Amino acid sequence: MLGRLKRWREARFATRHPLPETDWAEARTRLPLLAALTDGEAERLGWRAWRFLHAKRISLHPDLAERTPFDRPAQLALAAQACLLTLGWSEVDHDDALAGVHEIQILPDAFRRQVEEMDEFGVMHAYEDERAGETSHQGPVVLSFTDLMESGDFTGFNVVIHELAHKLDMGNSLDVDGFPPLPGDIDPRVWHRVFTAVWDDLQAHLERGDDTPIDDYAASHPGECFAVCCEHFFTAPDVLHAAYPELYALLARYFRQEPLARLRYASPKPA
Repeated sequence: MLGRLKRWREARFATRHPLPETDWAEARTRLPLLAALTDGEAERLGWRAWRFLHAKRISLHPDLAERTPFDRPAQLALAAQACLLTLGWSEVDHDDALAGVHEIQILPDAFRRQVEEMDEFGVMHAYEDERAGETSHQGPVVLSFTDLMESGDFTGFNVVIHELAHKLDMGNSLDVDGFPPLPGDIDPRVWHRVFTAVWDDLQAHLERGDDTPIDDYAASHPGECFAVCCEHFFTAPDVLHAAYPELYALLARYFRQEPLARLRYASPKPA
């Protein structure tokens, strides 16, 4: 009964708000990450992004709104990157996963926050942190416009995917811990083992003074490890697969997607 009601609502939405095909095509042209999708993936993602824009609030900082046109293709591109994480999931699971996303706020540039953290010895440290994005359990997703414009290609960086990964992570807790709700076919013990091995390897690289195989921000916190690995899974799948093939396979099962296959259709991001 619920499935029939949902399908009826989706059909009603499509009738009242047809997907602007020209704008969606333009959004895909702008971002290699979207251009590399198959026709079937693009059609499904386009509709999800369009519904996302109608269900969530997108807010631009006043200074940014005055000088930066944020047209409908740009809005669709933003929503599509958010919905890309759940593209392989059912409509119900997609809606449930993004239920905690109510608003996306876009600031002109990277921003600073005062942070207090306690170390392993119980000593509190206060410092100023520069961020490209942030979010909290029921709070808005905050993004830097500068970093948003650097997202959307296959270079391993994507602030939208990173912050939305945190939202997935918080689906079963108030904070990020690198352990999101898992589908029934993934054993939590396997998840813990695979991510722990990646974490330990990153720490070992840093202790030796070596470059890490993926962005070393992944070594700063288990929640950041998950978010950075999600960024690489979608936007540098070849790098992640080469460094941690077991982790790539685990994320492919989790997201029900194979980004490696999209690389053959990838093209450089337009200047």
